[in-house]
Amino acid sequence: MSKIIGIDLGTSNSAAAVMINNKPTIIPSKEGLAAHGKMFPSIVAFTKNGVIVGKNARKQLDHSRTIMNIKRKMGSDYKIKINGSTYIPQEISAMILRKIKNDAEAFLGKKIKKAVVTVPAYFNDNQRTATRDAGVIAGLDIVRIINEPTAASLSYGLDKLKKDLNIAVLDLGGGTFDVTILEMCNSVFKVISTSGDTCLGGIDMDKKITDYVLKKISEKNIRFKDEKDLQQLNEAVEKAKIQLSFKSSANINLPFTNGNIVLKRDKLETLVKPVVQRMDKPIKQALNDASLNPEDIDKVILVGGPTRMPIVRERVKKFFGKKPEKGVDPMQCVAVGAAIQGSVLSGDIKNLVLLDVTPLSLGIETSGAMFTKLIERNTTIPAEESRVFTTAQDYQKTVPIHVLQGERALAHDNISLGFFNLTGIKPAPRHEPIVDVTFSIDVNGILNVSAEDLETGKKQEIVITGSTKLSEKEIKRMILEAKTFEETDKIKEESIKNRNRANALIYEVEKTIKEEKYASAQEKREVKEMIKKLKTALKEKNNRKIKKYTDELTKIVDRISAKSRICKQANALMVSAEKIIKKEKIPKKEKENIREISGKLKKALKGNTENIKKQMDKLTEELIILEADYP
Repeated sequence: MSKIIGIDLGTSNSAAAVMINNKPTIIPSKEGLAAHGKMFPSIVAFTKNGVIVGKNARKQLDHSRTIMNIKRKMGSDYKIKINGSTYIPQEISAMILRKIKNDAEAFLGKKIKKAVVTVPAYFNDNQRTATRDAGVIAGLDIVRIINEPTAASLSYGLDKLKKDLNIAVLDLGGGTFDVTILEMCNSVFKVISTSGDTCLGGIDMDKKITDYVLKKISEKNIRFKDEKDLQQLNEAVEKAKIQLSFKSSANINLPFTNGNIVLKRDKLETLVKPVVQRMDKPIKQALNDASLNPEDIDKVILVGGPTRMPIVRERVKKFFGKKPEKGVDPMQCVAVGAAIQGSVLSGDIKNLVLLDVTPLSLGIETSGAMFTKLIERNTTIPAEESRVFTTAQDYQKTVPIHVLQGERALAHDNISLGFFNLTGIKPAPRHEPIVDVTFSIDVNGILNVSAEDLETGKKQEIVITGSTKLSEKEIKRMILEAKTFEETDKIKEESIKNRNRANALIYEVEKTIKEEKYASAQEKREVKEMIKKLKTALKEKNNRKIKKYTDELTKIVDRISAKSRICKQANALMVSAEKIIKKEKIPKKEKENIREISGKLKKALKGNTENIKKQMDKLTEELIILEADYP
């Protein structure tokens, strides 16, 4: 029987998957990845050269000939006129499905005639029939239409668990938020309740960020040239939002100025918090309609790109009192579930063996030959974990990824599963490049390890099929060894951490101390002498001295940093004072008094922090009195 592909025909983005050797595989779009994982935007553009679907359609500036969010019109009498022709929603959706069909045929090298397509649980008969009709127009036989929450549950293998479950599926997409409560009994899914907000999604978050950026831009007196500039800004904002799920800060590039605005994760979370808080109401409504409380939910599944954001995951965890399921990309889980259903219908999936948990921890070798775990022992599979790492050397172009399995602290005491290099990293000082390492183990125990440079998009991966093929005797031996050497390993681990900390501190201090204008010559000599002692201790591998000198150097640096902060505050205060005394109504005598105190504060900057604080307090007090007397 021919392959049956699974299709997530989404409102904002669409994806497709197929089972290959019992493993769900996302079908790549010929234009490449978009939206950091989803295969392409559900956008159709009509141009002079024909119809464009997906990533390139988004770039079209003529919005009167560009169709988005057509899924919302499925099953309605909606019609749209473009270039003298009239189109119904089924025809536009068919163009998206036809692109998926063509991409699948190019990827698999064979004709594709059948598909399983997903729809929201609340879709009525008209909407479902319209979806099937769109498939016919696209040349696809839609053999099954399944609910998106059911597909998401299938992707996590929940149908294989031999127990009844209450499942909450939260689908936060580009423009909508859907909540579905499922009851699973004897591997059969039943929709108990649905709720949602048709005006809540990633777009609302993007708008909050864009408004913030526009405000920052206006403060710099920057003006947009045309609509293309605004489109580029919107794309830069979305890219930064995605990066901040993995990084603590991101640059929002402004192509029209060759400048950028730095956005930190905490600022992002402040901006989008009101949007995230709006998730609570639909969730409460769905639970109320199902006559359930949050604690009655056994599994929580997240769907959609915005659910990758830490603030969203934390909100959900707090609401339900449990972590949402992990192991499948939330941007791809619906398509994966549809592919699994398609494989069952085609008869490809037979006697699929599920491994309940990972028998040993999985991870990589990190600085100092340490073993850093990404997937812990006894983790239920399928499972997926990502962690951000960085470079250890300046201008490093290659990052070696050594994949390990075991429970010991040091890399060489564990089993080596594989090795690969991530090349093409943009040269930069150490600790600047951001490398996202992802471990994904499927229901068959097949481990996929990928490493991606988030700056350049360069990516390498390795598939390890024997990551769980150890005998029970070998597994028990390794666990026993880990317990036996636990104390010894802790000492070694602490020693390596101290060395890494010392080296990192030396690097940072040597890089910044020369430019620290508020550090005295004596303080700089102190730092230089302490660095010399620490380097000698590292060379001699004297752990006691390494810790001692690292702590002492840290204290000196903290003292200098504290003084630097106060000096900067003092300078800001003096600037503020100068602005205040420019008022004409303030008498000359008062102005001279303020300038005299400012002069003393300026001299104090060369001394100790206590004297600086004393002069700052005095100047602040005088300014308060002055402001009160001459408002």
